[in-house]
Amino acid sequence: MARKDRHVSETPATAWLKARGVVFTEHPYDYVEHGGTAESARQLGLDEHAVVKTLVMQDERGEPLLVLMHGDRLVSTKNLARAIGARSVEPCKPEAAQRASGYLIGGTSPFGTRKDMPVYVEETVLGLPRICINGGRRGFLVGLEPRVLVELLGARPVHCALKP
Repeated sequence: MARKDRHVSETPATAWLKARGVVFTEHPYDYVEHGGTAESARQLGLDEHAVVKTLVMQDERGEPLLVLMHGDRLVSTKNLARAIGARSVEPCKPEAAQRASGYLIGGTSPFGTRKDMPVYVEETVLGLPRICINGGRRGFLVGLEPRVLVELLGARPVHCALKP
């Protein structure tokens, strides 16, 4: 069960946000292997649509990129490839994702990544008043305004969401 009194020590993601003056809230929860956004949303009493997952993918050249997607949606890799001008896009293998991001799978944040990567965000995420997104550790989300994704992270809006 999520514990409101639990403080999470600083992560590269929270350090990145603080350095840029971003106001955010901390939302720790008990990490469940393969629980995903459904589990974090359930524990924290959030709408899974407003819990944004950070996916590390790669193009046909093996170059990594980040995709920010609603927790209750899938990524159409075909639509994403078309939107970014790539021949193909596929999920990275866990080891490659960890090398590029610097985060463990299940704890990947788009903020404070080890390697600079292009970031794409499902355009409908930007219409939400507030989102929760991984804060750089398993079992830890940060709440913030979605405009931060475009204004400070440089995320490019794309339309690539699929309903499961």
